Amino acid sequence: MTTEHPSGAESALVIGTGELGGSVVGALTQRDDPPPVTVLLRPSDTPRHVRLRAELAASDVAVVEADMATATIGELAAIFGRFHTVISCIGFAAGPGTQRRITEAVLQAGVRRYLPWQFGADYDAIGRGSPQDLFDEQLDVRDLLRAQDVTDWVIVSTGMFTSFLFEPDFGVVDFATNTVNALGGWDNAVTVTTPEDIGVLTAEVVSARPRIANQVVYVAGDTITYRELADIVERTRGVPVTRSEWTVARLLDDLARDPDDSMRKYRAVFAQGRGVAWPKAVSFNASRGIRTTTAEEWLRKHLGA
Repeated sequence: MTTEHPSGAESALVIGTGELGGSVVGALTQRDDPPPVTVLLRPSDTPRHVRLRAELAASDVAVVEADMATATIGELAAIFGRFHTVISCIGFAAGPGTQRRITEAVLQAGVRRYLPWQFGADYDAIGRGSPQDLFDEQLDVRDLLRAQDVTDWVIVSTGMFTSFLFEPDFGVVDFATNTVNALGGWDNAVTVTTPEDIGVLTAEVVSARPRIANQVVYVAGDTITYRELADIVERTRGVPVTRSEWTVARLLDDLARDPDDSMRKYRAVFAQGRGVAWPKAVSFNASRGIRTTTAEEWLRKHLGA
């Protein structure tokens, strides 16, 4: 079943309700003068989806349904065209080509404003041909947007999710052995932001006056070097940590031995140090005086959780 708010001058469609999408929807609906918000969901009658629809309805959030894996660009455009603003919160897990397809549908529909799923690194600075081949599609999206002048776009660069920095599979912080592994060098930096903060800042970008359009907006929950990260882990856990440097050469060699390993791709591109960090002091949130969660605050909250 599909419900939908009437198309308003500032109506917003959020694609996806995962960790990021849920945060964006929550932040939009909690503003003093919220826009009409609709969420695009995959058709499903699973208990989770039934519960999710009920929760959205309780927050006056409407639902429209489409299967992103099978819907054509024309079918998606027919949906997107009913909204003023489209915010995509579906990431790489949706599969290769998804970001291009969504963007092509947005442009075909003539949507007035689009925030693509670019909640991550500065892909312009990283460039094409990086160790993480998924990033090239992000540059395809930027090329499509910059080549037209009908749809206003805003890219919100956030760095990695704060939680990902401490993800065991990522391998930077190993709590079992109290080890921190620096990607590329101890003075390399990384910008991190929590999904909750991204939601708040995205809502602020959408609502900003004068309107923000056709530019990259940099936000930062925190920007730290791997040396500072090791100090944080040591301070919060109260025990010395072993510090190990993983050089770019080593990480590229690791990737060459297993070129399909996504974590090895991420480690190698972050070790190269391009487009993965920017000063928090010059971020959008700093300029607006919006407080964000630091890496140390996140770790203290989740330590032992």
